[in-house]
Amino acid sequence: MNENIDVSNVVLNTKRLKLRFWKVSDLDDFYEYAKVDGVGEMAGWPHHENRQSTEYILREFINGKNCFAVEYDGKVIGSLGIEKYNEELFEEFSKLKGREIGYVLSKDYWGRGLMPEAVNAVLGYLFNVLGLDFVLCSHFDSNTQSQRVQEKCGFEHYKRVENITLGNGAHVDGAWFSLLKRDDFKKIQKFQLKF
Repeated sequence: MNENIDVSNVVLNTKRLKLRFWKVSDLDDFYEYAKVDGVGEMAGWPHHENRQSTEYILREFINGKNCFAVEYDGKVIGSLGIEKYNEELFEEFSKLKGREIGYVLSKDYWGRGLMPEAVNAVLGYLFNVLGLDFVLCSHFDSNTQSQRVQEKCGFEHYKRVENITLGNGAHVDGAWFSLLKRDDFKKIQKFQLKF
């Protein structure tokens, strides 16, 4: 089941990053990376055509209280959201507490290991502070970079799925990865055997 999440007062620090709640003053940094062709598309949303699009999404982040701004050297370079997962698609998790994560990083910072660092910090928070039992994450088949982040952070392939993109509603093949508390892994396996 989806656990309630509110990160509006949470700050996570890593060796190089600060993960914190979004502010209205982050608009310029957000727009700078969100307008770049190919950044959002990797995650299933179209790059932002104008500042108004970015401002709308920024307000959604703030109102939703479930998304971290990823800050590097005082500049916001990405986001990491803790989203509700589709409970109908994952009925086998109905007795466990969990969420889905999604992330995006400025193209200027790809290849530096920053997103695995951010994801690991959030996983530590979700498992050790909030007590979640599992975390899900997905990627399109074409997004091997996202797949590598998930693998580096200990996620394991869970199932194949057809995703629908936010931009144009296209159907794109992809995979779901999961990360479970080891104590709960046997419960999940037993439940799956009933299907």
